[in-house]
Amino acid sequence: QVQLVESGGGLVQAGGSLRLSCAVSGRTFSSAAMGWFRQAPGKERDLVAAISWGGGSTYYADSVKGRFTISRDNAENTVYLQMNSLKPEDTAVYYCATSPLRYMPVRSHEYDYWGQGTQVTVSS
Repeated sequence: QVQLVESGGGLVQAGGSLRLSCAVSGRTFSSAAMGWFRQAPGKERDLVAAISWGGGSTYYADSVKGRFTISRDNAENTVYLQMNSLKPEDTAVYYCATSPLRYMPVRSHEYDYWGQGTQVTVSS
């Protein structure tokens, strides 16, 4: 059974930083692309960042480029999202997801397992 457990969310002031972690079990992590999505109230779930199986390729949504960094530790079966210069509009529930594909998919239906989500709230 594939499980994803996120941690690291919380409340932070605008301009602050948070690092999200997602531990994966039940899948050969080193062969799987990973993604971070977010969903704000009343909005669709959108891809924030994705990383290929080896970490050599990454994707970022335009809204987070230059502020967020996705990385992975294949020895620890964990993917991270470092979020800097946070803005109130970054407030959302953040989900990590794993894909059976090696190169980072950008569409949600290409991810087959999801974490439970972690709340990130950025105050102004």
